Amino acid sequence: MIRFENVGKTYHGRKFEKTVFSDLNFTISKGEAIGICGANGAGKSTLMRLISGVEQPTVGKVTRSMTTSWPIGYANAFQSSLTGADNARFIARVYKKPEQELLDYVEDFAQLGVYFRQPVKTYSAGMNARLAFGISLAIDFDCYLVDEITGAGDERFRARSEAALAARRARGTLIMTSHDPGTLKAYCTRGAVLFGGSLVHFDDVAEACDVHSRLQMRGI
Repeated sequence: MIRFENVGKTYHGRKFEKTVFSDLNFTISKGEAIGICGANGAGKSTLMRLISGVEQPTVGKVTRSMTTSWPIGYANAFQSSLTGADNARFIARVYKKPEQELLDYVEDFAQLGVYFRQPVKTYSAGMNARLAFGISLAIDFDCYLVDEITGAGDERFRARSEAALAARRARGTLIMTSHDPGTLKAYCTRGAVLFGGSLVHFDDVAEACDVHSRLQMRGI
């Protein structure tokens, strides 16, 4: 279970203040698959960081009884001077997973060949995404977060990625954000729309996508 109680988030900077959320209240239960729609700048990534615990709310309380992943495919935390394999080893140590087991999984899944043992700074954007996706799926979590899933790689790699994500969804909880209604409908059973600092929930993900589309057409 993940519960938000009167959660607000405000960013403060030099002569700058932005309130992203003011009063979020909702519960995500084990086994749910929720698709979240929202325009650019609506706060989808901020919401994901609050759910995962990477960021703390300015006000309110977030309670978790499930382990949560970082956003699947997130690559910004890699140390670019280290190899892909070394970055994978670091993640294995952080999450107390056998190093060789994780290395074998990521090497097979990401299909980087000799580049797996080359510095990440030599990777293309697609190779970086493949490494991130492989490492993300190598750790077992109760709840998987997917923020704008990448389509990196050839058709075979995308098929492997979709199958792996579907397997995680079948045995755990999934929270996904995407601009693609088809992706949300493929993986999620209920939906939510993020706009104006509020998160409105719907029992059907298709209804959430339709509401989001109408809001976009109206320029909201």
